[in-house]
Order: sequence, then structure tokens, then C-alpha cells
Amino acid sequence: PRPLSPYAAAKLAGERYARSWAVHTRLETVCLRYFNVFGPRQDPDSAYAAVIPIFLCALREGRPMPVNGDGLQTRDFTYVGDVVTGLLAAGSVPGVSGRVYNLAGGRPVTVLELGRALARLAGTEPRFEHRPPRAGDVRASHADGAAMRKDLGVSTDTALEEGLRRTWEASAR
Repeated sequence: PRPLSPYAAAKLAGERYARSWAVHTRLETVCLRYFNVFGPRQDPDSAYAAVIPIFLCALREGRPMPVNGDGLQTRDFTYVGDVVTGLLAAGSVPGVSGRVYNLAGGRPVTVLELGRALARLAGTEPRFEHRPPRAGDVRASHADGAAMRKDLGVSTDTALEEGLRRTWEASAR
């Protein structure tokens, strides 16, 4: 690993500390890396708001979806129900102490593709408002979930479109 930011270095250090505890004490640890978790009841006004609740809010209000940069950056979106399944497995599967797992959908999706999919759910044409790119934003991000599937017996079975549908329907309530 070669962390590209202080944030990433801190996350890696935490994983290394957890592994050290697992190796040198009886404390069992498992580290999970989450990739763009989404689902019902995310707050679009949070300082940490993700793109999906922001897009949903824009669509519901009839505004263009705000996109930082060209929208061709990719992300790996993971439905919250699949993350819960991974959490439960990580806490109950024997023999995985000290390991690190990616909990991810495993499929790169551009921000523009995401917006188009949400606009289809809303029954409207996608409209985007392009803004300047965010400094330090990662261009492409998606994860390999092979170890998660092999060791934990977990697969992220919720297709992006199905997770978006559940999220859209829950936001209508």
C-alpha cells in the first residue's frame, strides 16, 4: 500500500494496529473497508453527504444534479444491506482475525452513469450542473472483493439498480 493522503495513511495505520493486536494478544480483530455505502435515510445536508442522497434531493426538487468535474470519475457503490451482511460475517466467521476485507459492490460506475440511473427511477431526463473538480479527488475507485467472498462467504448481491430503487422508494416516504 502507498497511501496518497494523510487520511489514507491514518486508515492504513489503524489496520496495522488492529493486526498487531490480533497477532500479539488474544483480541480478535477484523478490518473492513467500505466503498461508497448507500441506502435509505442518508442525509443530503450532512457535511459528509455522499453523491446519491445529493442527487436524490436534486431530482425530487427538480434541480440539476451537481457534478464535480466531468462526471467520468468512477466509484464502487455498495448497498447498505450488503454491508450489514459483511459486518455480521466478519464478526462470526472463525479464523479471520487480523485480516482486512473490502466490502464493495465490485463494479466501477461513473458519476454520470449513476445520475442517469437515478433520473430513470425519477421518470425524468438527467440534468447535470458541472462544477469545478474537487482538489485531491480520486479519479477511479473500485475494489476487489475476492477475499470477502472466499473467506467470509459474502457477496454483494444487491445490484446497483435494485439498491437505487430501494433508496429512491424509501426517500419518497
